[in-house]
Amino acid sequence: MGLFFYYKKISVKGQEFIPKTKPVLLLSNHQNALLDPLIIATHSNRFCYYLTRAAVFQKPFISKLLKGLNMLPVYRVRDGWQTILNNNAIFETCRDLLKDQEALVIFPEGSHNLNRKVRPLSKGFTRIVLDTLESYPDLDLQLLPVGVNYKNALAFGDSMSLNIGKPINAQHYLGLEKTEAVNALKCDIQKEIQLLTTHIEDDYDEVLLHLENNGADFLNPEAVNYFLEYNEKVPGFVSKKSVLEPIGFIFRILFKVVLLPVYMLWKLVLQPKIKEKEFTGTFRFAIGLTIVPLWIFIVVLSIGINLGWFMALSALLGICCLGLGAVKL
Repeated sequence: MGLFFYYKKISVKGQEFIPKTKPVLLLSNHQNALLDPLIIATHSNRFCYYLTRAAVFQKPFISKLLKGLNMLPVYRVRDGWQTILNNNAIFETCRDLLKDQEALVIFPEGSHNLNRKVRPLSKGFTRIVLDTLESYPDLDLQLLPVGVNYKNALAFGDSMSLNIGKPINAQHYLGLEKTEAVNALKCDIQKEIQLLTTHIEDDYDEVLLHLENNGADFLNPEAVNYFLEYNEKVPGFVSKKSVLEPIGFIFRILFKVVLLPVYMLWKLVLQPKIKEKEFTGTFRFAIGLTIVPLWIFIVVLSIGINLGWFMALSALLGICCLGLGAVKL
C-alpha cells in the first residue's frame, strides 16, 4: 500500500520467468537503496532472502529488524579484512537456502549508485553459485537477471519499471574450470542486466544530457539502449507526457499545504542530513509510512473533536484523494 501511494506507476515485465518452486538467484542492478529490494519483494511472487551490506547491521536493534526481514549481512573489503571470513557462514546459509528451493536476491554490483549504468560485478555471487553446485550438483538452480529502472529516483511521485530477464540454468557453468566459470558468470550476468536497464558506457554526463534532451523514457531501457547504439529513435523511446500534469501540479501544491509541518521537517531537517543521495527515496518513503499517517491522524482527530466526526471523515477522504491526485496525476 505504501508503494502504491509513493509511486505514480510501477510496471513489471517478465514476471512469468520467475519459477514458482525452483531455487532461484535474482541478480539485479542497484540504484535506489532499500527501495530496490522492496520493489522486488512485492512484485517477484516469491518469498525472498536478501544479501545486504554488513555496515547497516551495526546497531543491535536495526540488525534484529533487518534479519527479521530476511536480510543477511555480507561483508566487503571496505568493512575490514578481518570481517571477510564472516562471509563463510553467510555463504553457507545461502547454499542451504537454495538447497531448500528458496529464492535469494543479490545486488552483484556490491553497492548502490543512481547513475544509469551497470557497474562491474563483484565475484561474491559466483562463489554462492559454484559452491552450491559443488555441494548439490543435481540442483536445478536458476539465475534470473533483473533490471530496476526509475524515471527520476530522487523525485516524489516517481515512476519505475522492474524488468525480469529469462532464467539461466546454473548447470551450464558446472563443467568449467573455476576461474573460467567465475569469469563466464560475471560476463553473462552483466550483459543480461545491461539489456534490462539503461546502460551508458562512456562519456556519462554528456550522453545522459543527450538522452534527456531527446525526451528518453528511462522506463523503457530496450528503446533507450537501441538509441544509444544506433542513434535512432524507436517506438517507446520518447517519454509521454500526460495532459493531466498541470492538474497534478496543483494537487501536489495543495498536498504540501496539508502536510506543511511534515514537509518542512523533511526539507529543513531530515533531507539535509542524508549523506548518500541514493537514500533520499528510502527516507522519504519511510516518512510517508510513519510521520505522514500520524500527522493526518492528528488533523482528522482535531477536526472530529471540534467540528464533528462527519466532517472528520470527510476531511480524511479529501486528504486521501488529494494524496492520490498528487502522486498519480
